[in-house]
Amino acid sequence: MSSFADSLLAWYHEHRRILPWREDPTPYHVYLSEIMLQQTRVDTVIPYFGRFLNAYPDFASLAQAPIEDVYALWQGLGYYSRARNLHAAAIKVVRGYGGTLPSSKEGLVSLPGVGDYVSSAIRAIAFNEKEVAVDGNLLRVYARLCASKDDISLATTKKKCDAFYRSRILSPSEFNQALMDLGELVCLPSGAPLCDQCPFKDVCKATQEGNPLDYPVKKKKTDVAKEKRTVLLVFDSDGAISIRKRPDQGLLASLYEFPNFEGHLSKTEISLAHPNLRDVTLLGDAKHRFSHILWDMKVYRAKGVMPGFESVCLEEIGQRYALPTAFLKLLKLRKEK
Repeated sequence: MSSFADSLLAWYHEHRRILPWREDPTPYHVYLSEIMLQQTRVDTVIPYFGRFLNAYPDFASLAQAPIEDVYALWQGLGYYSRARNLHAAAIKVVRGYGGTLPSSKEGLVSLPGVGDYVSSAIRAIAFNEKEVAVDGNLLRVYARLCASKDDISLATTKKKCDAFYRSRILSPSEFNQALMDLGELVCLPSGAPLCDQCPFKDVCKATQEGNPLDYPVKKKKTDVAKEKRTVLLVFDSDGAISIRKRPDQGLLASLYEFPNFEGHLSKTEISLAHPNLRDVTLLGDAKHRFSHILWDMKVYRAKGVMPGFESVCLEEIGQRYALPTAFLKLLKLRKEK
């Protein structure tokens, strides 16, 4: 069993990625990186991580920050519920744990936005506890090593994967990060894996069978629901644009939005429904995919003031007002028109 860990760690020490949260793996740094890395690529997270640390170097400073400022700094990273949970968790850590991240699983999962995976990753990487942070990388490596035909989306498969690694684990912090890197750099998620560079090439069953791309087995994703929407970019005489805050619950909660409506409305329909608007012009079409829904948007520009909305300078968007990417990217259509 120790030979597995020895081979893995020897490979890791030679090939590991240099990442900012690894170079100073305090509990706060590890926690912040794990939240940011959820459904987001490492290369995307790195600059956000640096900017976030400069603004909020610890739980205390994050807990004291206005949520609007947190949203603005998060803008473009997506999945804004993470930012909301991050802020709420910081408040709980300060009030309930004196500003120190708890090391127990019970304490960690009590924090908003922290589930089994994130708690395991934090306990392993930051506290060097004997935990396995089973994610897509670890599941893929496991499935190929064992030529497992089990569906990796099933909880039973994840338990088998956890048991496989847990019986072989040494130095939990490096062990988990090594497996993550092996999955990202060698046992690739898309395209042919780089088996000749793998420390387990001589014992990997999928490699021996000559069919590593047959693994892992995963049920096909169901198609996301498609929703047609019409979005208006409404500018007043001074060039300020109409926005408003979305509800505190539901999709894109507490973020700002442009006027938008269900369905694809024609120019005539918009003018009839909103006679206060002038010069309604079609800018084009845009799409944005969330995890469970696809917005198919028809985008218009108009002049006037939208009732129920506030007019803000474009320069304030991203500084004082956090708009999700779904809306923010529509401003490019205005420049292209």
